[in-house]
Amino acid sequence: MTSETEVGKASRQRRSPKTSAAPGATSADRADAPAAGRPGANPRRVRQVEQPRAGDGRPEIEATSRPAVEDDSLPYWVTAIGVFIAIRIVGLLVLGRFAQLRETSVGNALSAWDGKWMLAIAEHGYGDVPYSLTDARGLHTADTAYAFFPGYPYLVGWIAKLPFITPFGAAISLNVVLGCLTAVGAARLGADCVRAMGNRSPLTRGVSVNPERVGLYLVAILAATPMAIVLNMAYTEALFCALTVWALVGVIERNWLLAGVAACLAGTVRPTAVVIIGVVMVAAALTLVRDRDARSWRSRRGSGAYLWLAIVLSPLGYLGYLAVVWAHTGSPTGWFRIQTEGWDTRIDGGVVTFNFVNDALVNSGEVASVATAWIILATLIMVVVAFWARLPWPVVVYGTLVVASIMLSSGLMISRPRLLLPAFVLLLPLAIALAKQRTSVGVAVVVPMIIGSAWFGAHMLTVYPHAM
Repeated sequence: MTSETEVGKASRQRRSPKTSAAPGATSADRADAPAAGRPGANPRRVRQVEQPRAGDGRPEIEATSRPAVEDDSLPYWVTAIGVFIAIRIVGLLVLGRFAQLRETSVGNALSAWDGKWMLAIAEHGYGDVPYSLTDARGLHTADTAYAFFPGYPYLVGWIAKLPFITPFGAAISLNVVLGCLTAVGAARLGADCVRAMGNRSPLTRGVSVNPERVGLYLVAILAATPMAIVLNMAYTEALFCALTVWALVGVIERNWLLAGVAACLAGTVRPTAVVIIGVVMVAAALTLVRDRDARSWRSRRGSGAYLWLAIVLSPLGYLGYLAVVWAHTGSPTGWFRIQTEGWDTRIDGGVVTFNFVNDALVNSGEVASVATAWIILATLIMVVVAFWARLPWPVVVYGTLVVASIMLSSGLMISRPRLLLPAFVLLLPLAIALAKQRTSVGVAVVVPMIIGSAWFGAHMLTVYPHAM
């Protein structure tokens, strides 16, 4: 478990002003700093190491700063967005070619299945959704639309009220912005985690790892996950990933206002938000227990009020929507009944998932089913590796519980690749491993992932005949 002192100091180092040298820097680093200011010198990034105080048991925390010279490289967040958009463009281009060959359109593909529900709720609200939209049983009742949380469709509806903006245009444009926010958050979270891990992880012990390089690899891997195409669809994944990744950033950096607000908003988007809500609340509560000063509402450092605010604020979005459905159905478990009756989604301990994987790998000749089974198995391996790599506990717990909520429930198995997308933080060990290699090695690994993701996403939207 990462202490508040470690994470807080690492976060402050990352945001510290530009300096030429710092206490604890190596002699080579100190020599480089003044040289960077000389005419014709080649400025380099200086590695600073915070030396642990004797007896405090804290690992070294590495951070990066820049010499006080002009740097003409792109800002880190711009690079993260550029990497994300470039990879997603490849996916959309392949989808366009598939759509052409399958005699459909990209617009139809990006608004398929649940996308129709999102656009209908955005345009008509819950009460006037067309009866042509049905649940998995082919039925449409007065309650069916309430299975979908309101955060994303309502946001799309508000944007669509602008002149010349259709609900579909609002949804796709919104997801472009949300994808960029997710990319910046993923890059920042990856870098923060490396700094917080220090020398405790087998992946970072005894080696120098560039945190920003790790963050960019995490962005690239996220954009190249098997069902990353859903980030461009009229689906909730883009909004949910953006909110959860920034909630985790808030927890790791001890920015409790950010964590609480992001978790609260995530609760209006997807039922799996209970995971990030729980992580934020537990992290804040543990900080209160460990930090005697923070127990006071008016702590000397000003963090006490924000800790309590995060605990109180985080669950309000989720509980608020359950209360709305309660008022509509007359039952406190109304939403769960709608979901179970309409889509046969319930906690079954993983029985359906286990049987699906066995059947798909032994009996199925369908690409989508076999690929989904292997994605499920690969995800379970990622959970094990994340624990072995000793990622910061909020990240491990969040990713593991997202996976558990998907694996241990019944429902449409073919949707698992997209439902597991918010657990992309478990890919951080792979990002660290790639960041330690030469760029050519990283490219050799990521490029096949990009190609595979582009093909798989296009196949699922234009060739596979059923909902995903």
